[in-house]
Amino acid sequence: MKTIGKANQLIEAFQEVIEHPKPYSGHKKLYSGVDLGTAYTVLAVVDEDGAPVAGAMRFAQVVRDGLVVDYHGAVEIVGELKAKIENSLDAELLQAGIAYPPGTSEGDQKAFRYIAEAVGFEVAVSIDEPSAANNVLNIENGAVVDIGGGTTGIAIIEDGRVAYLADEPTGGVHVSLVISGACKIPFEKAEKLKNDSNHHQMLLPTIKPVIEKFTTIIRQHIQNRNVDKVFLVGGTGCFTQFETIIEAELHLPVIKPANPFLVTPLGIALEVTKACS
Repeated sequence: MKTIGKANQLIEAFQEVIEHPKPYSGHKKLYSGVDLGTAYTVLAVVDEDGAPVAGAMRFAQVVRDGLVVDYHGAVEIVGELKAKIENSLDAELLQAGIAYPPGTSEGDQKAFRYIAEAVGFEVAVSIDEPSAANNVLNIENGAVVDIGGGTTGIAIIEDGRVAYLADEPTGGVHVSLVISGACKIPFEKAEKLKNDSNHHQMLLPTIKPVIEKFTTIIRQHIQNRNVDKVFLVGGTGCFTQFETIIEAELHLPVIKPANPFLVTPLGIALEVTKACS
């Protein structure tokens, strides 16, 4: 598919600058995307043309079910990531965007904004997570399903516009809890197992019922709508064969881009380029 091919090139370019930072020429404006997830906080940086320039991430449990539960911890982590990238690029990061799960109240959305502002960002945009993901995917019609750590966001796209948004309080944390219970190990160890692809085949039978539950949720939101394909993003979707099980249950093509974990933070940064152009 042509569209996902372009998206994958962009995602892979972002992953490359995270793993192998490159010198910044200083000739173009920089825009940042702050993604405060349940398990990881990610900072993405693109230039004014939308090309990935830098990125950084850190494991952090400062958000739970889409709500900020550790404001000061979040400020500290975002500040550290911002300083790390600024030192690497020898440039100041000024304008940023933030994202929130669909259905988040206006007051809770402000908490995400305040965190970014507390570390020196001027917040140019606020956007829901699935819509941010579609800045990378650029799909005209279909459903974007963003399965994060604590929530699952669903956006139905029609003619390039968001026609429907929903959010469900379930995500990767629930997968880890099932692994923890089935393997009789602490949650933290279960989280590490889940994120290690070497263990995915072994764990797949254990978590298959959870994936089927995600499928039921997705079906409830896309039924009676003209959805012919589903795009899967978010860190939980990185699990091997996650999309295969959903596809078999939905009887619809389920497309997983390269490293679905990086799609939303990159899409937040791209939203800033649109707002500031």
